[in-house]
Amino acid sequence: MIGLVAGCADGDDVEIEFHRLDLRYEALRKRSPHREKQLLASLAEAGQLFPVVVVSAAEADRYVLLDGYKRVRALRRLAADAVRSTVWTLDEAEALLLERVMRSADPDGALEEGWLLCELRDRFDLSLTEMARRFDRTPSWVSRRLSLVADLPASVQEHVRQGTIPAHAAMRYLVPLARAKAADCERLAVAIAPLRLSSRQIAEIYVAWTSGSEATRERLLAQPLLYLRAQEEIRRPETKSPARMFLDDLEILGAVARRASRRVREGVFSRLLPPERDEAGQCAAQARGDIEVFFRRWDQESAHA
Repeated sequence: MIGLVAGCADGDDVEIEFHRLDLRYEALRKRSPHREKQLLASLAEAGQLFPVVVVSAAEADRYVLLDGYKRVRALRRLAADAVRSTVWTLDEAEALLLERVMRSADPDGALEEGWLLCELRDRFDLSLTEMARRFDRTPSWVSRRLSLVADLPASVQEHVRQGTIPAHAAMRYLVPLARAKAADCERLAVAIAPLRLSSRQIAEIYVAWTSGSEATRERLLAQPLLYLRAQEEIRRPETKSPARMFLDDLEILGAVARRASRRVREGVFSRLLPPERDEAGQCAAQARGDIEVFFRRWDQESAHA
């Protein structure tokens, strides 16, 4: 992929009006509402710090946007007229590949890679072997990425693009579900997408779905949040109020006293050796003193109450 960079002789940044941008690759990007909100705040405060990347389109005075879709959306929301851009002097397919390589650190990028490979295959008629060569990957890697996109229903992919379902969760949980039964995958995606769940929450729902009965699955579709709240309650450590803990102490105090009294009635004292009797006497005296202190404090507090 290093050879791609050699032909990318860029000039100075230029201002390009939005109506001159071709956003044909917007569907190849997933969205993150949280990141876009942060970017919007940054642009409003500091302005555009980094240019977007474009290549010349076939139409005169038009440019294809490669990198910077979030910035363009944010600038439009801020009522800007144009976007600062760097124009790459590369063939469009080569530029698209280079831009992908520059973003290859994204750990959740497998779906985006699959979208890009589909675009390169369908739009530019690149073969499996050619795409593998250009990505410096094996043909099986390309095939797996293409299968990932093919297996996941288009409606679910759209949820990923819009950022309502995390890409990681879609790859790990919804793809296996789609391979088993695509209709179930779509129904579940429709139920959870509006809730904007985390990958961990989707994992919990996936486990319940795959291990549950048909009735359980219908309940998950109807009320996924109810199931998640129930799971949260199960994991939550029990917390007791001071009043409840005091009542527990009194119950324990009475239970221990009744148990010791029963042992005395059953003749345990007569079976003690002389050293043990002395030790028992000391313990009984200590217990009597502690209990008398408690009841004196109890009488005082209850009288004030």
